[in-house]
Amino acid sequence: SCDAALLCNCSSMGLDFIPPGLTAKITALNLSHNRIKHIQSKDLQQAVNLRVLLLQSNEISSIDNDSFASLGKLELLDLSNNSLAFLSPVWFGHLVSLQHLRLQGNTYRDLGGSSLFSRLRNLSSLHLGNPGFSTIRQGSFEGIVVLDKLWIDGGNLGQYEPGSLKVIQKINHMIIQLRSAKVFSAIVRDLLHSVTWLEVREIAFSIPAEMQPLKVMSYSFAKKISFKKALFTDATVPMMVSILEDMPKLVEVEMIDCRLLGTGRWEMQIQANQSQTVRVLTIEKLSIEEFYLFTDLHTVESLLSLLTRVTVENTKVFLVPCRISQHLLSLEYLDLSANLLGDQSLEHSACQGGWPLLQTLNLSQNSLSDLEMTGKSLSHLGKLILLDISHNNFGEIPDVCEWPKNLKHLNLSSTQMSKVTTCIPTTLEVLDVSANNLREFGLQLPFLKELYLAKNQLKTLPGAAPIPNLVAMSVRRNKLNGFSREEFESFRKMELLDASDNNFICSCEFLSFIQHEARLGQVLVGWPEEYICDSPLVVRGTQVAAVHLSLLECHRTLVVVLTCALLLLLILIVVAVGYKFHAVWYLRMTWAWLQAKRKPKRAPAKDTCYDAFVSYSENDSDWVENIMVRELEQACPPFRLCLHKRDFVPGKWIVDNIIDSIEKSRKTLFVLSEHFVQSEWCKYELDFSHFRLFDENNDAAILILLEPIQSEAIPKRFCKLRKIMNTKTYLEWPPAEEQQAMFWFNLKIALKS
Repeated sequence: SCDAALLCNCSSMGLDFIPPGLTAKITALNLSHNRIKHIQSKDLQQAVNLRVLLLQSNEISSIDNDSFASLGKLELLDLSNNSLAFLSPVWFGHLVSLQHLRLQGNTYRDLGGSSLFSRLRNLSSLHLGNPGFSTIRQGSFEGIVVLDKLWIDGGNLGQYEPGSLKVIQKINHMIIQLRSAKVFSAIVRDLLHSVTWLEVREIAFSIPAEMQPLKVMSYSFAKKISFKKALFTDATVPMMVSILEDMPKLVEVEMIDCRLLGTGRWEMQIQANQSQTVRVLTIEKLSIEEFYLFTDLHTVESLLSLLTRVTVENTKVFLVPCRISQHLLSLEYLDLSANLLGDQSLEHSACQGGWPLLQTLNLSQNSLSDLEMTGKSLSHLGKLILLDISHNNFGEIPDVCEWPKNLKHLNLSSTQMSKVTTCIPTTLEVLDVSANNLREFGLQLPFLKELYLAKNQLKTLPGAAPIPNLVAMSVRRNKLNGFSREEFESFRKMELLDASDNNFICSCEFLSFIQHEARLGQVLVGWPEEYICDSPLVVRGTQVAAVHLSLLECHRTLVVVLTCALLLLLILIVVAVGYKFHAVWYLRMTWAWLQAKRKPKRAPAKDTCYDAFVSYSENDSDWVENIMVRELEQACPPFRLCLHKRDFVPGKWIVDNIIDSIEKSRKTLFVLSEHFVQSEWCKYELDFSHFRLFDENNDAAILILLEPIQSEAIPKRFCKLRKIMNTKTYLEWPPAEEQQAMFWFNLKIALKS
């Protein structure tokens, strides 16, 4: 379970104990998601170089006192989500190098009577608490001076002894999850001067009485306050705003996944002096159940003039009141992505005098549909440099639009455009039109430095003349087949080209050019293995120089010609061999056999029309038609014979005629001669008779040897004839007239049997 760096992953292996045999070579050990219940002294005794030990999500309920005694180099210990009912300071006494300790999700109710962490001088992050964690006492954090991150899960924390956290002189990021505003107030009082970033989770501020203990926050030196999954109401928002505005060093306020019950009609007027320090406001996924009734927020207008960065994302914003926009006098960055802004509401939100210093505006994932109106609504923003209006639905765009005069960055990706027009401003330095349906790009953009055209339908590179200053371009995931050295070199200032995931058809010339440019660090090209060019990703020459094309890739025409010639030669050889060994004959016989097999085994008696079907060679027709037919059909009683010349159905396939005639005849007469074995159709008739009649173990076939046949004269493919002549009695036509009467007698007896 260990890799080359001796990081051993034994996670989710159903282990009931720490596996034996751990050595000093191991530096990281992952035993998470097993069923370990107890850690013994000997388990980790030899792992003296262990730096990471992950034991989370087991069933650990007890640990021997000296289990971690040999782990002096351990830097990360995760004991979270186990069943530890108490914590012992002895466990951590030898972990002098420990930086990260995770103890959350166990069953302990407090941190014990003495400091658990007094020997952990290098501790940087600490995560503790669980649903049953109820008490923090003085001395619990004794010995900790500085922490980068302290996370306390105290949803049911009900008792906090003042001064417990005051011993920690500096905490960069404090995360506390709790429900009690009173406990929160006591904790904040101890952290007034030590916490830089205070993050509060899952707390509810429902009524003004709950806000009174929080007034102590006004004296906090925290620079950032975050609320996650918190609850606010119209009654508590004014007091919270007043508290935050009074914090002397607060720079950033953040609300993520919170709920606001109300419509913005504050029960008391916000009476706060404008903060001279708050510059950043972030609101993400704020749930306002009656957002459509929300007021215009005129009560907070006076607090907005110094904000420089505002993010209101995924909060169902459909309008920013003009007066609010006009009071954002210092705003440089505004993110209103994933909201409900439409063309008309944007025009009102970006009114004259609003956002005068705005440089960056993100309106992606809204409900904008008119690019001309969007540009016109923002055209008065003289400072605007970057505009993101991606993931809207513009579709077809006009030829002429009005834009902010200093706009340099424009993101129009995923906006359903099928064509770009001169509506795009010529002042741009960066343009992103990825993930549209573009088939060509030919805009005149003299200042453009970066162009992103990924995920379109381009088959050729854009022309270089209209974009002479282009430095970087992405055309990945298009339909490019390749490009020439001249095409690339026409971009005189190009430093980076990403053309990966295209349909490149390689040639030696093309690859040589790519290798040359890659060695100069000027091009990035990639071909996935499934494409014709079976080359690895080329990243600034790292791998492309080692790529060598095969004969097929370098001399495609020659290879195609040779392949066709070889195929033609192979076909001629197959035809010659087939002719020599009668392959066509065998194929036709196979088809005829299949035709015969699909018919009933035996025709019903009422369908029997003939006494015998006569199979003979055309060269023997004189004997058959003038001698045998006259003798048999004029006998008393007469025999009815089936002859192909006389009785075959005109227009019917000959094979079907043969099969039907044999099936409608009680017997089959074979007139054998040298001519017979040379006749292909006689061979068919013989085989059909064998398929249909001999398989039934009867004597329906009668052989007449018209003349002697040498066995070597019978072709090998007439295997059925050889077999019949070796196993069946046949009648031999006697040349002497005195013996012919006996021949006819025997033949008539055979036909009657």
